[in-house]
Amino acid sequence: MNKSITLTSAHTEDLDAATRAPIIQLCVDAHQEEDFKNLFSYVPSGGWHFLAYRDDELIGHALVTTRWLQPEGQPLLKTAYVDAVATLPAYQGLGYGSALMRQLASEIDSEYVIACLETERETFYERLGWEVWRGPLAGRSESGLVPTPHQTGVMILCLTQTPALDLDRGLTIECQPGRIW
Repeated sequence: MNKSITLTSAHTEDLDAATRAPIIQLCVDAHQEEDFKNLFSYVPSGGWHFLAYRDDELIGHALVTTRWLQPEGQPLLKTAYVDAVATLPAYQGLGYGSALMRQLASEIDSEYVIACLETERETFYERLGWEVWRGPLAGRSESGLVPTPHQTGVMILCLTQTPALDLDRGLTIECQPGRIW
């Protein structure tokens, strides 16, 4: 990282259209996924956005929403669920994304019991202290558990308030419209 960056955060409802547009474009560019154009319809309010700027250019983003994990044998845990992690392709591999994720972890520590995300890039997150959940995974719905035996890449980050966990036991999360993890 040869140039300094500015790291900030804001809640979804505090982001105006002029700030939302570059977030959407960044996510589309980083993931080559057009569905990110709908990001703010999926998270209309209540999200906590972490932003990385190099000079005036938005180069990194991550979104935290509140969800509820339940490790087997534990109560529901207030969870910082991390989505839409993105770094502009020209800045990937230079430490900017790592800096953003470290800042995110620092800021969420007092608000949440644990953090969780789903990724295909496990080694990136492992370097930052995240751990792969090895046990069985499922969603919780009104009609009971919805097993997700083919789900991979679910990772957790232990925070100050995280109880002792057995990563080989079951883990559930509430089902959301259109997705579990």
